[in-house]
Amino acid sequence: MIASDGVRNTLNFLLFQAGWLVCVLYPTLMAFGVAVALICLHLVLVSRERFSELQFIGLGTVAGAALDTLWLQTGVLHTDTGDLVVAPPWLVALWALFMTTLCHSLKWIGQKPWLPFVLAPIAGPFAYWSAGQLGAVTFTDLPLSLAALALGWGLLFPLLLKIRGFLYPELSHA
Repeated sequence: MIASDGVRNTLNFLLFQAGWLVCVLYPTLMAFGVAVALICLHLVLVSRERFSELQFIGLGTVAGAALDTLWLQTGVLHTDTGDLVVAPPWLVALWALFMTTLCHSLKWIGQKPWLPFVLAPIAGPFAYWSAGQLGAVTFTDLPLSLAALALGWGLLFPLLLKIRGFLYPELSHA
């Protein structure tokens, strides 16, 4: 594990960005494998509380994948995955990658109680819109989809931070 908080946070940010790019540019099972490898690298080099963080990543990944599944089933999002009734593996992997940032490079967002409610409804939909610009997802009705994404992120992101603080307080200080 790397000792410097700054280096660990920078590496966490870079691993997430690399994983996001691979998943969005190559939305296949291979991207899922790359994401798993990057998460393992994160746990070895960045995480100080591996077991707790892995539990938190799992919990948030399930919640995020459930939200993406809802969006796919209601037409907010579309992917080229055919008739899947759940979010495709590459989209689930994005949630797992994202969850690694909540204890490291994005931990600062939780330091102000109001900040997640302001940033999440903007940053979350922007990430999906960006993925759409790269061809990973499409939107039937862009304004309606962005509004639904903003609502979902505005609720889920602060909830994930509350869960982190309540169930995994050691991660708030990791």
